[in-house]
Amino acid sequence: MSTSPAFGLWPSPLTPRQMAVSLRLDDVQWDSDGRRLVWLESRDGRGALWCADVVSGEAPRELTPGELSVRGRVGYGGGEFTVGAGTLVFAEAASGRLFRQSLDGGPPQPITPAFGAAAAPALSPDARHLLYVHSYEGVDCIAVADSEGRQWPQRLATGHDFYMWPCWHPAGDRIAYVAWDHPAMPWDSATLYLADLDSAGPLPTLKATRAIAGGPANSIFQPAFAPDGRHLAYVSDLDGWWHVYVYDLTTGEHRRLTEGAAEHAQPAWAQGMRTLSWGRDGKRLYYLRNEGGLRRICVQPVDGGPAQSLSDGEGYTWFAQPSASFTADALAGIASAPGIPQRVMLADGVRARVIRRSSSELVPEARQASALPVTWTAGAGPVYGVLYLPPGYVPGGVGVRPPGVVRVHSGPTDQAVASYSPEVQFLATRGYVVLEVNYRGSTGYGRAYTQALRGEWGAYDVADAIGAARYMSTAGVADPGRIVIMGGSAGGYTVLAALCQAPELFRAGICRYGVANLFSMAADTHKFEAHYLDGLVGPLPEMAARYRERSPLFNVDKISAPLLIFQGAEDKVVPPEQAETIVAALRRRGVPHAYHLFPGEGHGWRRAETVEAYYTAIEAFLRQYVIFA
Repeated sequence: MSTSPAFGLWPSPLTPRQMAVSLRLDDVQWDSDGRRLVWLESRDGRGALWCADVVSGEAPRELTPGELSVRGRVGYGGGEFTVGAGTLVFAEAASGRLFRQSLDGGPPQPITPAFGAAAAPALSPDARHLLYVHSYEGVDCIAVADSEGRQWPQRLATGHDFYMWPCWHPAGDRIAYVAWDHPAMPWDSATLYLADLDSAGPLPTLKATRAIAGGPANSIFQPAFAPDGRHLAYVSDLDGWWHVYVYDLTTGEHRRLTEGAAEHAQPAWAQGMRTLSWGRDGKRLYYLRNEGGLRRICVQPVDGGPAQSLSDGEGYTWFAQPSASFTADALAGIASAPGIPQRVMLADGVRARVIRRSSSELVPEARQASALPVTWTAGAGPVYGVLYLPPGYVPGGVGVRPPGVVRVHSGPTDQAVASYSPEVQFLATRGYVVLEVNYRGSTGYGRAYTQALRGEWGAYDVADAIGAARYMSTAGVADPGRIVIMGGSAGGYTVLAALCQAPELFRAGICRYGVANLFSMAADTHKFEAHYLDGLVGPLPEMAARYRERSPLFNVDKISAPLLIFQGAEDKVVPPEQAETIVAALRRRGVPHAYHLFPGEGHGWRRAETVEAYYTAIEAFLRQYVIFA
């Protein structure tokens, strides 16, 4: 008789407590001296900046100990810091202020007043001035301040609903930035601006501004000036895929550098996102290339010549936030793979080395699940997914098949990729098959695939998630009687809608801060997504019938599967009312459910105690309603 634990009950070293003590790596940047790397890590609700002298090899040190927490608060956050000339500038969570700090030591000093929120700071080439994105009482702008904090900051560029990526020309006489307006999202339509500066006063002012790329039905991502001042690089989906372009600042010519069915950007959900970084001499451009959820680092000579892949053979399948040295041929970034948690990596052409690890990495890569790209058919074409099998499990044999989890990403404009997912590995190492769904509307497969969800949210995403469950059954990889659907935010909405539309297909559901009422979502969410549903569902009041038809709250009587619901008490994106209306309806009907409201949490978990409670609740719920049901 076999004594092996049943699928779903495998002992895993990834305990709820272990999940809670890992940290998240958000960004890494070089100082202009080419010696020091600065990175942002977050743990237990607090963001902290660390620095390492990679030339001397001295031990890393924390730059921001104490009470301050480094975190951007414009929209979904991001764009927390910049570094140059030995100076660090960062955004602080509680006050919304920007602080200045020397990398050589000393306490941080505030340089902007405590009102509104600031993000995406950018130091001028002479380090005297600072560009940043500022938001106050629903009004966003590009602001300028002196980097010592002696002058009151001034608005520099205004008039649009949103701004991102302010950056300086090396001569300090020009800037570039991206702006867009409601009802568009930045991956729908955005405009790249180039502006001349007048530096006669205490703070620079704009002399002339002109749009040079983007516009209706064209998305722009991350402008970046070359160090030699000749070019401005950016990413555009003008031709249906996010490709890298360079703009010649002398001739005004736009030239595309990349080719093929690949994405070189991602949805701009947060400030400070990067996929480009110039080499030190301005003759080479490093960029990230995403093909089917695998992302490599490439380098391209700007004046001609083939691109070269720099990351082949390293074992990593996903890279983020590339940052090239200002003085040497060295590149830093954040790297991971399905079985490798995030690492701050440094490559100098001779070797690649780890500067910081996000976890203790106690579980060998071979004992974790690997990613397998899969497709199935829906409508007139393919739907994409990433399949994770429990370590050592080979489908097709005789005997009991493992339970399956259909995992739905958020956004809905996002993509499940071959990076490290703690949640996936938590499930897979316990003996669950996990299929992450890149439904129609996901990014990573061209603009047409993303735009397919316009007017179809609650239809295509749900159909494709249901198709994922059926694929797991027909492909023989999971037990068709023990399939769970889980997701958060927009993915939580798809969970609720799928449980309404195919109640017989799922054994249980797990929903994190999911949307239950589309009417309330359209009325109550934050500024960034205030008109998002205009494109995803349709404008109100014209499409009121569609809003009602696709709102899980008005179809909740069809939900019969046990449901686990999580919610942050301070969530401004999907307020607690959304979860509580579903919970009340389930309670009235006697549907098995559990509800966890986490005080002090917003749209995602930051505190270690919350993360531990979250995974503890998931494990207990699945044992009760899936394994032992």
